Amino acid sequence: MREITRLMINEFKLKKLGMDFMGFRFDRKGASYHHTIIPRRNCKALGLGEGYFRWNGSILMQDTSHDFLHTVEQYDYERFLAITSELIEQNLLGRLDRECLVRIHDILKSFEKEYKGKRTKKGVLIVKPEYVQKRLVLKNNGGLNI
Repeated sequence: MREITRLMINEFKLKKLGMDFMGFRFDRKGASYHHTIIPRRNCKALGLGEGYFRWNGSILMQDTSHDFLHTVEQYDYERFLAITSELIEQNLLGRLDRECLVRIHDILKSFEKEYKGKRTKKGVLIVKPEYVQKRLVLKNNGGLNI
């Protein structure tokens, strides 16, 4: 695990909260750094090396939220940008934010509704069951204490 990932996990208290930046169940073993502002593929050309900086990242679960976010990017770039905006907001705040997480949840729900049961050209479900099952439910009348 990269040092920046470790530092952000601690700073944002992800283990204690039990969730990542998108509201998915957190497990330290599956945590990954997501380049939020400048994609990794563009960092070197911009003189940023591989781009692993606190200001440029979010911590996501590789097999669920991270993969799901890139699926959203592939099928609905507008929704991807909306989620990215919420991730950036939380990074700027220096904490996970309930309102941001609710907005992310709502965006993902609308994506799921549109793509439910649809498959790629290779026959793979676009919205995999683990994308839905491992996302935590945020309740308006309490629920998670963020």
